[in-house]
Amino acid sequence: QVQLVESGGGLVQPGGSLRLSCAASVRIFSGYAMGWYRQAPGKQREFIAGISAGGSTNYADSVKGRFTISRDNAKNTVYLQMNSLKPDDTAVYYCNAVQLAVAGGRYWGQGTQVTVSS
Repeated sequence: QVQLVESGGGLVQPGGSLRLSCAASVRIFSGYAMGWYRQAPGKQREFIAGISAGGSTNYADSVKGRFTISRDNAKNTVYLQMNSLKPDDTAVYYCNAVQLAVAGGRYWGQGTQVTVSS
């Protein structure tokens, strides 16, 4: 089973930065696309950022220019660098992995809380 272990969440002031990490239990080099989602209380889970096995990235409009997703395949880890944080960024952030060669091969981390508040 693919397990995703997240870290890096916490409390930060508006305008501050955090870096989230997601460590995978398997080698992700070429077989997985990775991403980050978030869910605020009372809201649906939304896509934030994704990175393909080849390293191409895409972002939700709400975070473009502020968040950066990256992957370190040697460490089987995906990162989300979050800058210029806003209170609206407050949510539980989830790491996601899609196993490209396996139908239904979608996995989620446990979520990590990010709170942006003065």
